[in-house]
Amino acid sequence: MTLARRALLLLAFAATGAWAATGPYDEAADAKAQVQAALADAQQAKVPVLVVFGANWCPDCRVLDMAFKDGQSAPLIQKNFRVVKVDVGRFDKNTDIAQRYGVPLKKGIPAVAVLGAGGKVLYTTKSGELADARAMGDKGIYDFFTKVVAQAK
Repeated sequence: MTLARRALLLLAFAATGAWAATGPYDEAADAKAQVQAALADAQQAKVPVLVVFGANWCPDCRVLDMAFKDGQSAPLIQKNFRVVKVDVGRFDKNTDIAQRYGVPLKKGIPAVAVLGAGGKVLYTTKSGELADARAMGDKGIYDFFTKVVAQAK
């Protein structure tokens, strides 16, 4: 099943409202601890950390998550990053983490920060670049992260 087809199915399911409580973002997670653990793991692996800010109610966040798992971007992301997904709720959770790394959540989610050694910010989305992941499609997401990988090196 193509990523576009999966996205359409997700959108149809989203209309029911049944999926808001489940999904790729752990709503009960200690996001700060997860980021710190990812930084330690990434340092050992000598790759940066990709912090993805989003929410389970957000269709674009779910499409991006699918692209990371099954899309053209999946091998690129797996090879070049340690990924941490941070739930922002209804923009009322973990916003301090986004602010710490210079990610303007008001521009839309999903949003990302790429962190190097010691949590140094290597890249952030500043203008809602991923907030319309559904329209970007698999190729657009791949092209975006190809540029991010190059910039993070």
